[in-house]
Amino acid sequence: MSETSRVIDATPERIFAVLADGWSYASWVVGAAHIRDVEDGWPAVGTSIHHRVGPWPVQINDSTTVRAMEPARLLELDARMWPLGRAVIRLTLEPATPTSTLVRMAETVVSGAVRSLPDPVQALLLKPRNAEALGRLGDIAVHRRPV
Repeated sequence: MSETSRVIDATPERIFAVLADGWSYASWVVGAAHIRDVEDGWPAVGTSIHHRVGPWPVQINDSTTVRAMEPARLLELDARMWPLGRAVIRLTLEPATPTSTLVRMAETVVSGAVRSLPDPVQALLLKPRNAEALGRLGDIAVHRRPV
């Protein structure tokens, strides 16, 4: 498992609003290239985002499904990374101050080629990508105008 964290200058509710907007997924998830569909009810448990992953022109259609969700507190995803496998990604939101949030992103590869790599090697691959994802998530949460 690889865990990355970041304090974001936004409330848990504001950050969760970005997570709950399935159409914004490719804006903050590194590697997601295009959202093809967001199922009604996202981010309810069992709903999915259908997206493309990878660089153009070798993008692959894939999906990410919600495993657990608590508004403004937790979002756990089953992310398919074909052909590399699958990962469980757990995002937890904890108030750090009245106006900021500690966001933790834990990723566990559960199947596929990357799973066979030793945990320290997996962490070397995942940590920089997840740090970038949290940076993007923070930028959107801080700068997006409320609707």
